Amino acid sequence: MGEEEEREPAVRVGGKGPRDMVLRFHQLARSFPEIPHDPMRDFLVTARCDAACVEVTVRTWRGDGLDGFLAELAEDFRGWNGARNWRSLERDLTLSAVHAGSRVRLTWGLHAPFPDDDWHFEATTEHAPGEDMRRLAGEMRAFLDADPA
Repeated sequence: MGEEEEREPAVRVGGKGPRDMVLRFHQLARSFPEIPHDPMRDFLVTARCDAACVEVTVRTWRGDGLDGFLAELAEDFRGWNGARNWRSLERDLTLSAVHAGSRVRLTWGLHAPFPDDDWHFEATTEHAPGEDMRRLAGEMRAFLDADPA
């Protein structure tokens, strides 16, 4: 990890094992820096493992409630039925959460940035309900609340 990567706000998700997928949320920026108090935020999501590396720029309106969605999952640590879903403003990032007993499975979808493109990439990370999910929600909140470049 380079010195620049260490200084910028970032969230790392997954990657517990040596061959596991790691998602990195980083390069938070104002979408329209020329507009004072612009609530739009862009960030890069990089999904990387030994066999693949996929990146997509995500545009949100004040984070589109991603941190709140994760916090709600943490508060419902006893479980829920079915999948709970979230998506970013322009649908370039999606998240589906399933409670599977002692684990919460998060399926992160990275989608084509242009309507004419027809690709998407999915990676699933597993988390312990409760504190592990609270930590992830807190890290995401700190990232989205950081002063963008």
